[in-house]
Amino acid sequence: MGNIKPNDKIIAEKAILIGISTPSVSPERVMEYLDELAFLVDTAGGVPIKKVIQNLPFPDPKTYLGSGKLNDVKEYIELNDVNIAVFDDELSPSQIRNIEATLQCKILDRTHLILDIFSKRAQTAHAKVQVELAQYQYLLPRLTRMWTHLEKQRGGIGMRGPGEKEIETDRRIIRDRIALLKQKLKDIDRQKLTQRSNREKFVRVALVGYTNVGKSTLMNLLSKSDVFAENKLFATLDTTVRKVVFENLPFLLSDTVGFIRKLPHHLVESFKSTLDEIRETDLLLHVVDISHPDFEEQIAVVNQTLAELNAADKPMILLFNKIDNYSCIEKEEDDLSPKEKCNITLDELKQSWMSKNNQKVLFISAKTKENIDELKMVLYEEIKKLHIQIYPYNNFLY
Repeated sequence: MGNIKPNDKIIAEKAILIGISTPSVSPERVMEYLDELAFLVDTAGGVPIKKVIQNLPFPDPKTYLGSGKLNDVKEYIELNDVNIAVFDDELSPSQIRNIEATLQCKILDRTHLILDIFSKRAQTAHAKVQVELAQYQYLLPRLTRMWTHLEKQRGGIGMRGPGEKEIETDRRIIRDRIALLKQKLKDIDRQKLTQRSNREKFVRVALVGYTNVGKSTLMNLLSKSDVFAENKLFATLDTTVRKVVFENLPFLLSDTVGFIRKLPHHLVESFKSTLDEIRETDLLLHVVDISHPDFEEQIAVVNQTLAELNAADKPMILLFNKIDNYSCIEKEEDDLSPKEKCNITLDELKQSWMSKNNQKVLFISAKTKENIDELKMVLYEEIKKLHIQIYPYNNFLY
């Protein structure tokens, strides 16, 4: 093979997406998960071309899918020159090995795919260390299908014996690397702690939410900054903090990494120092993409993640963003069928959510700046109350 010339086009890898419907998860819900998985594949630079769902009581412990469905997938891969099979759940090392032996193509699970995206998105030294640590922790139990210091190769004749010694060598290298990365993160954590302690006299506000709901766009709007924003999953990995002043009141606004369902455990562990920004904030702005058909489940995923971070009891404003994208199908006057998500009007949604639990709820569009002045007024009042509570001897501003 010759070298790739500058004008040569790199052909994107084609991917088949695979999920399982169990008694507790309907096929419709699995299809929604695969839609998100397709967005992940697209974000990673691949081209999703087919989605496959099998109904099973539980995933097969050996091959995830049943043998018949796995052979169907193999036939499709061979006929359509598919490069990658992506599974919506995390696979065990033995499942990956068995599936790869049958399909004879690259096998990725959801965790591996997310780690790959994080690796591409990491810009700062801090994010790169966090992602690398998560990758090695994911990789360590899966070394039985690898050799030659972490480079993926086909196994087979000639790989036994000395190859096992190579794997053990790799394990030691990875364990040493994990220990080194953990120490690096401890050093970075100390630096971050010093930085946070220097912000003591400011109320801290954090934008949280599912990935790709418009947090960075809103950050740019409120802080007049230039945080990278893109219609891709995990466009922002590093927590960005900006000083913002509304009228005479200064506060610190931070944009945090987006959450997602089935967020890999290794990533949560590795990003704890980044997520400390959420734990130590005084007010959360939970941004929701109201135009997304599964926004209620996304809210639940974020709330669950906040609970895992011991941050669920913090004061919160619920911001329904992207109202400019919201649309519904109007029902006929004589249609007596029950209302569904697709034909609930924006006004009905507002009435429904604004009456829940006395929670502060606002409906905005960061893109068109609709209701942003209302958001600033509400935010100003909330921050002023918090400032009086937290710093009672420093209220000369009011």
